[in-house]
Parts: sequence; structure tokens; C-alpha cells
Amino acid sequence: MVDRPSSEPVIEMGKHGGVTEVFAIPAREDFLHPLMEDLFRNHWDKIIFGPIIQGGAYEIRAEQEPHSLTLNDGYLTIHFGKSHFHLCIGDNWGSEARPTPAALRLERKTTRAEFFRGLDNAGCPCTWGLRLFNGADDQQMTVFFPNPFLGDDDSILTEPDWSRLALWEDLGRRYLGREPDGRDRTGAGFSHGG
Repeated sequence: MVDRPSSEPVIEMGKHGGVTEVFAIPAREDFLHPLMEDLFRNHWDKIIFGPIIQGGAYEIRAEQEPHSLTLNDGYLTIHFGKSHFHLCIGDNWGSEARPTPAALRLERKTTRAEFFRGLDNAGCPCTWGLRLFNGADDQQMTVFFPNPFLGDDDSILTEPDWSRLALWEDLGRRYLGREPDGRDRTGAGFSHGG
């Protein structure tokens, strides 16, 4: 597990040839809780979130600010009114009558967390976000940040809107301790990763 955020990326090759730059962050409740609180309280209207797995991509947009964000027994619960989700970011001990077995506790909680930039075939950033993985290395969630190549309705923009990198750059400063490096503005358009 990572003890502190990394301001330097590691290159990750996807199963099908996609390349991603990964900035590791601590997968601890005391780090993830304020980060998730920040994202869902202050940026709920800008992000797209859900698990992205082979064969399924859940790209959800919140239609309103969350009614509540609670943390109980390792689970962060975010309520939007009629819908909500649970995300295990800490130790889930269970109850005295039904304690969570140690192996299951380790499997459930986030054990890997990272900011990322997906790269196009030329090695230029074309997607930006956050990914969380559990102890079985299953993806718990991806959060996509605003993309300069896509509009709010997911339409491809004719000209990049670089102001849409504001959230990525702000989170990089506050959570990674890194200033923008200029690479984010080198891409020519949106492309799907592998």
C-alpha cells in the first residue's frame, strides 16, 4: 500500500494496448474519505462515476447534490435521494454478533487508489480521473473528471476547452502536491483506452 501520494506517474499498459499514467495515492480511509467527500460534495455536477470493467462501463452522472455522505464501519455511503451507493474504503468489522471474517475484510476495502491520465496512441493525455480497487484487485469505482475534448453531454467538441482541466489540476495540486506539467494540453482529441 502507498503511504503518501506520488507526484510522478508510473506507466501502466492495459490488456488491450491502452497506456495509462498512474499517480498512486494512499488507499486509507483517512485519505480517501475527505477526497470522496470533496468530489461528491463540491464537484458532483462535473464528474462521471461507476465501475469500469471488461464488458461493462457504468458512467453515471448525479442529477443532484448528495443528500448525505456517511461513513460507517468502513463503508462510505452516498445518498442522492432515490439512489445511493456504498463503497468500502476502510475496515469493515461487522457487528459483535456477526463479525466480518479477516479475509473478507481485506477483500472488501480499497487497497489501491490512483489518479490517472489515459493516453492516446501518440502518448498524449485524453482522459483524466480517479480509480479505486479492492483487496481482490477488482475495480470498485472510476471517477472521470471533465474532459477538454468532450462536452457536458458527452459530445465531441470541435475545439478543446482547456478550462475543463481545472478539476484535474486542482486535485493534482491539493492531493498529489504537483503543479500542472503542460502535457495535459498536448492531445488532439478524445480516444478510448485499452
